[in-house]
Amino acid sequence: MTRRLFGTLCGLVFLVNFGRVAFPPLVETLQTQFSVGPATIGVVTSLVWLGTAIPRIPVGYLLTRVSRSKVVLGSGTLLVVAAAFTASATSVLTLQIGAFGLGLASGAYFVSATPLVGELFPERVGRMVGIHGAASQVAAVVAAPVVVFILASYSWRETFWVLAAAGALVTLLLYAVSRDGSAGAGTGADRDFSAALGHWKLILTGILLIAPAGFVWQGLFNFLVSYMTQAKAFDAATASTMLTIVFAAGVPAFSLSGRLADNLPHVPYIFGLLVAFIGALVALTYAQGFVAVAVVVAVLGYVIHSLFPALDTFMLSSLPSDARGSAYAVFSGAALLLEANGSGAVGFLTEANYAFEAVFRTLAGGLAVFVAALAVLYAVNRLPGVDRTDPSSA
Repeated sequence: MTRRLFGTLCGLVFLVNFGRVAFPPLVETLQTQFSVGPATIGVVTSLVWLGTAIPRIPVGYLLTRVSRSKVVLGSGTLLVVAAAFTASATSVLTLQIGAFGLGLASGAYFVSATPLVGELFPERVGRMVGIHGAASQVAAVVAAPVVVFILASYSWRETFWVLAAAGALVTLLLYAVSRDGSAGAGTGADRDFSAALGHWKLILTGILLIAPAGFVWQGLFNFLVSYMTQAKAFDAATASTMLTIVFAAGVPAFSLSGRLADNLPHVPYIFGLLVAFIGALVALTYAQGFVAVAVVVAVLGYVIHSLFPALDTFMLSSLPSDARGSAYAVFSGAALLLEANGSGAVGFLTEANYAFEAVFRTLAGGLAVFVAALAVLYAVNRLPGVDRTDPSSA
């Protein structure tokens, strides 16, 4: 029964993530369809991720009253409604509302489902969170080719009509699985939201470790197709291939990194991934030619997607069970509120005639300084909520 529930969750996470990552390969098309520039579409993509962030803390409180399985069902229902609304958009405003709704659905899903997965498999948190993340990542891999295929024969709207239909089917399946009793394990609600806030030091550290890198990543992948066509002189098909590669590298990354996070010291492993991400981003700005760019993009995709399950494992393993869901909600919600602005920032800067290469090198430099400061705090055992002399917390 537990495995059936987990399998259904993997299906739904595929769809909620598809709703988030369907926009990058549509950036050029949407600019043409709505006669707007990159800054406006950058706002649309930012709204997806702001929507992902905003409901997390309120949903964290909701989980003190409602079981995780019911919140997951609600997120599936919202996904269907938001996808249909987006497909019907007739103006930039309605497109923005639809994008925001898709973000809300994903935010409610992740904040309820990720702790649920951890509770379903308490002895294998990293591994199972990694598998769940890999299912999500498959959506990112297929998004670009699926969107390109749909655009070849239909309009961009069909992308979201298909998503709405698939979301309805999987949500109904999840409802059936929940009714047969398979959701009985691991669905306990956290009853004390204030207890979560008592772990603010650990939550702060989690935010500091992920939000700056996430900000840069949001700006990069949402404009990767435009970056490849403008700065690397690739055609649209090749640029979409690069987007597929960066996400495809994340499929093994989620699974392997989850397992590594179960066995390696959490914080040093996270620092290693952050340094590798910075190096890969700088290398990307200098790489030229299909092969060189593809290799760097693959490394970059592997590293950044390794970071997410590593952070989740660190947080879920460090937080006590009575506050795990709510504290995770506060952590992920606050972090994503900061991260979501990345694509808007990059869109604004490029529309102001700053070159992509200069923007990404500047972001990489700023991130390097920030990570170095965190590493110094860790070295002197002053990183909030982390005791490096205690293997279970470090």
